[in-house]
Amino acid sequence: MPQTEAPARRTETARRTRLRWWTELPLILLVYGCYSAGRLLARGDVSTAVDHGLAILRVEKLVRLNAEHPLNRLFTREPWLGIPADFWYASLHYLVTPVLLVWLFRARTTHYRAARTWLMTSTFIGLIGFTLLPTCPPRLLSPDHGFVDTMAQYSSYGWWGGEASAPRGLGGMTNQYAAMPSLHVGWALWCGVILWRHGGTRTAKVAGVAYPLLTALVVMGTANHYLLDAVAGVAVMGVGMLLAPFVMRGADRAKALLTPGATAVTGDSGAAGSPLVSGGCQTSAGERIPRQRETRFGPGAEPGAVPEDAGDGDPAWGLPRPSEVESLGKAR
Repeated sequence: MPQTEAPARRTETARRTRLRWWTELPLILLVYGCYSAGRLLARGDVSTAVDHGLAILRVEKLVRLNAEHPLNRLFTREPWLGIPADFWYASLHYLVTPVLLVWLFRARTTHYRAARTWLMTSTFIGLIGFTLLPTCPPRLLSPDHGFVDTMAQYSSYGWWGGEASAPRGLGGMTNQYAAMPSLHVGWALWCGVILWRHGGTRTAKVAGVAYPLLTALVVMGTANHYLLDAVAGVAVMGVGMLLAPFVMRGADRAKALLTPGATAVTGDSGAAGSPLVSGGCQTSAGERIPRQRETRFGPGAEPGAVPEDAGDGDPAWGLPRPSEVESLGKAR
């Protein structure tokens, strides 16, 4: 009978740890709130942010990287490219990621927790970057650096104004100097990996490759990020992926400590959940003394054995069964 206890215990554990949408949704909203609040609070000094932006340009010039200027000139000159790019930057970041999270939760449940933890861990790392390294995006540099703010240029076509992707009149509620790292690129890379690994179709794999690449082109062409911002976004996601297993293990340990009545499963597979005591004796729920059950039911009774009339009494609480009461009356 002990062999049947292990699968039952595993089933019960799986049922207890099953994720529910009413716990996941507040968690996602909390992380997104921290993301928005972190961007808002870590504004930094404008002159420092400009210095950091210029330093990035000098590093790119030193290593002969200059992807931003050609793309920005192309998007500025061709409205049929610039306008869709602005819509892409202002909306898909906030639509595709949550849609994929919901899809994972419903259709790929076994992969959801790891993917969600990876995304959240990387987002918090990005917030550290915003705080320690406030960076002016190319579009906010002085015009002599050769960048045009396409979102300001095409603002009449969308809901945004001249202050990044914020709706008109709400520019003061966002941090425009949170360019390093680019979480637009980081989150798009997460979406691409999810589509590639779990999409299941060739179309999903193509979208998994195209979405992060196009997002990188968009953030540079609209002058919202430097090339090194995009590289930093990829690096942040890489670090987040490496740290996610440790974060999940830490969360499991914390939950085990905070959950009342949680018991550890010890022993071999044949006696899972049955604590071992000296002399090879076993105890079960409601038994404080080894061999208590053997004394109660007579020699040869196997620990964990369920008699045929188990429904008539409750051995876990030490209540005698009707047959035992009758035998005691005859003995007297």
